Amino acid sequence: MRSSRPGPVPDGLSVPAAKMPGLRVLVSLAVGGMFVSVLYFARVVLIPITLAVMLSFLVAPIAAFLRRWYCGRVGSVLLAMLVPLAVLLGLSTVIGSQLSTLIREIPAEQTVIMHKVDTIQGATLGNINGFLKRAGHELKHAAAPKPAKSTRTARPVKPAPTRVEVVPPPISPMHVAEGIIGPVLGPLAILLLVITVASFILLYREDLRDRMIRLFGSNDLHRTTTALDDAGERLSRYFVTKFLINAGFGVVIGGGLAIIGVPGAISWGVLTALLRFIPYVGSFIAAVPPLLLAAAVDSTWGTAIWTLVLFVVGEGVTGQVVEPLLYGRTTGLSPISVIVAAIFWGWLWGPVGLLLSTPLTLCFVVLGSHVESLEFLAVLLGDRPALTSIETFYQRALAGDPDEVIDQAELLLRERSLCNYYDSVVLPGLRLAAADATRGVLYPGQIERVTETVAELLDDLTDEPDTEKAPRALVVEKHEPTGPSIAEQDAEHEPTPRLTLPPRAQLAPAWRTDSPVLCIAGRGPLDRQGCEIIAQLLAKHGIGTRILPNEAAARTNIGGLDAAGVALVFLCYLDIAAAPSSLRYLARRVHKAFPELPVVAGFWTTKEDYERYSDFQAVIGATCYPTSLRDAVDAVLREAISAASGTIPL
Repeated sequence: MRSSRPGPVPDGLSVPAAKMPGLRVLVSLAVGGMFVSVLYFARVVLIPITLAVMLSFLVAPIAAFLRRWYCGRVGSVLLAMLVPLAVLLGLSTVIGSQLSTLIREIPAEQTVIMHKVDTIQGATLGNINGFLKRAGHELKHAAAPKPAKSTRTARPVKPAPTRVEVVPPPISPMHVAEGIIGPVLGPLAILLLVITVASFILLYREDLRDRMIRLFGSNDLHRTTTALDDAGERLSRYFVTKFLINAGFGVVIGGGLAIIGVPGAISWGVLTALLRFIPYVGSFIAAVPPLLLAAAVDSTWGTAIWTLVLFVVGEGVTGQVVEPLLYGRTTGLSPISVIVAAIFWGWLWGPVGLLLSTPLTLCFVVLGSHVESLEFLAVLLGDRPALTSIETFYQRALAGDPDEVIDQAELLLRERSLCNYYDSVVLPGLRLAAADATRGVLYPGQIERVTETVAELLDDLTDEPDTEKAPRALVVEKHEPTGPSIAEQDAEHEPTPRLTLPPRAQLAPAWRTDSPVLCIAGRGPLDRQGCEIIAQLLAKHGIGTRILPNEAAARTNIGGLDAAGVALVFLCYLDIAAAPSSLRYLARRVHKAFPELPVVAGFWTTKEDYERYSDFQAVIGATCYPTSLRDAVDAVLREAISAASGTIPL
């Protein structure tokens, strides 16, 4: 009789689950392709809406200022929207008059232009053209067939061509109106649409925010509100600052061109201010027309040279001095992402995409910073380092690249003390390596690379003093695999006063030896490197250290240890969670062999593990359990000072 109990699930049924990551990637790619397709095919609708949103960010501070002066919601929005309209109308009038004047003056400069062109052709192009003509003539002469002797025959006479004259139809006033008004109606309609949508966005700003929260994050109001406020603040600040910088740059360029004597200076200044929204190359593109015009209207090259100097110096000062002062260090985007975004949005939406590429990319970065599933956008486009300092150290150590590790150390030591650097970067990186070695995921030779890298790092930092940088604070970096240590989590605490070792003659006899601290490494593959770090730090404070491997304190060897000249025993374990019993047995053997010596157990662990092993500490019976290298150095110094003064140690 067949049993009714369900049998084991066949192995084949687990294959789709194993393929889920690949399927998820394909779905993400399909969604991304559909999103780009919608952006491209719906650009006629999306471009005005996007321009309206960006205009609302630009005008929002003006509307808020007017509303504080009791202009009301509707009145403040209407008055605020009149500002860009008035500016646009005034600039259009000035530019139109300058362009008409410029068009009338260009024929008068035809002689100078032709003279410049002839000069350039005579200097460069003339020689090249002459060479090409001579070469073409020689080739044609060599390839032409020789005429054969033949009898002459009468050629037929071709009839004369008939002259045909095309008479255009008479132009009606309607055709003239269509030719003039037609091209203007399209941009004018888009402008009115943008202003109308921007006005409604400002009028119903709070309502739109509530609807966005309801749509995307009503279950997590805090995160959604933070994301929207962050996006609004960053975009508004970026637009206002960028607009003011570009407007000021345009004023400087326009005024400089007017002083130099280039016709249409105001028009070129406005063009420069607009084109500078294109990242990196916008101002140089704007420099081409006035530069060519300056070369054309002047019989010499002085005007063109001064125009080039004006653009180069102006862009250098604006890009390297003004923008860093107003933006801070960065706008939140990496330089590569700005270039790629300009190419992408320019291909997608044309010139409007070039102008909007940076703010649109900034929107995606903000979105990736607050939405977990879109975090890859913040990683790819943002300016935050892809790896934390801990991960960078670990990766360089695994790759056996000590030069990169030393470069990182020199950079971080500009604002951290040596002990702080070891605590916040090196020690957590070594814990990562120890955890990976315990799990058996490291390739052969990688542990050796890590140890050699740490050895070269310690050798390079031998002369680095362990002095605090002002203000002293541990830098907290998010690192999920092991969690932040207690020292990293307690970065805001006030540091304890630094201890200073008294002169050697005032120390207790046991602390006057060359190596009063006996440091015993744990059983982990990198515990000895932890001992070498603590030994280097103690040496910088005048205390010598003797390092022993874990085998020297084994049950069969500890009886032969020489404790002469030892005042304190230090036990160093990078990863206590891997083998807590090993530390307990080692501490028991040390207490039995040297009952009169204080024992310090370096408890380099996370806060959760520290609380979890609180009962375990009582079993170990150590004098103290420092959770950071700074605490360890202070504990040893305090013991030496207490022994010298006769007070209670630690």
